[in-house]
Amino acid sequence: MKTIKPPLVLYNALKKSRLSGSSIGFVPTMGALHAGHISLIRQARQENAIIVVSIFVNPAQFGPKEDLKKYPRPLNKDLALCRKERVDFVFLPSIKDIYSEDFSTYVSVEKLSGVLCGIARPGHFRGVATIVTKLLNIIQPDVIYLGQKDAQQAIIIKKMARDLNIPVKVKIMPTVRQSDGLALSSRNAYLDKKERLDALVLSKALSLAKLLVNSGAKSPLRIISRMKQLISRKKNARIDYIAIVDAASLKPVRKISGECLIALAVRIGRTRLIDNIIVRV
Repeated sequence: MKTIKPPLVLYNALKKSRLSGSSIGFVPTMGALHAGHISLIRQARQENAIIVVSIFVNPAQFGPKEDLKKYPRPLNKDLALCRKERVDFVFLPSIKDIYSEDFSTYVSVEKLSGVLCGIARPGHFRGVATIVTKLLNIIQPDVIYLGQKDAQQAIIIKKMARDLNIPVKVKIMPTVRQSDGLALSSRNAYLDKKERLDALVLSKALSLAKLLVNSGAKSPLRIISRMKQLISRKKNARIDYIAIVDAASLKPVRKISGECLIALAVRIGRTRLIDNIIVRV
């Protein structure tokens, strides 16, 4: 495994692989790797000759009052995990490598970025789209692997790649959960024991929604109301949003049909957690 910091060095290191036709799989991360990231790396390992993992806490996607400074950065642990999973290259750019002092070019995916998490986190998805575009330009992978837990982010990146004619396949892999249903997230580390138990209400609310859909419920308003009732029983929980939208356009649906994304963001104590499921009718 090679760790590389300068973007041009990584680009040149991968040039031989590109010329020889070896497929390159790419997993973008902000570090603090967990089993969800590992599942993406293993999928990439199965399907590609070369695996690249990036570790970069991207300041452009954090708001002024968000957790940029305290975001977990266990680099030695992350590198050990990558080595164990036989990653070929770990890309560790500095902020200066990515954003020069006079940096002024950003990528914004309209419409998709202004809903759901985009309402509470203005500018967040502009930062995501910008960094992923830069990483794709540097690495030029055949496939990028993303997790379903960050559904809106994955949909935005897929649309961005298509709109900008970036020749990469976007592969979205299932959410990885702990045995009790909690979706894995680097921010779970912020939860104390009581909050960790309360956080289970997110997956329970989604399970309730799925049960209602499978029982024939068609009204998004009714389903959302039942989810709110369940979550409101937890004193530590504050709902940011619950939404049922079209799984491709992210537009609200009036009736459950086709493929719908049921997504929610809930603050447990001071920690904002997101989760979602896709239902097909």
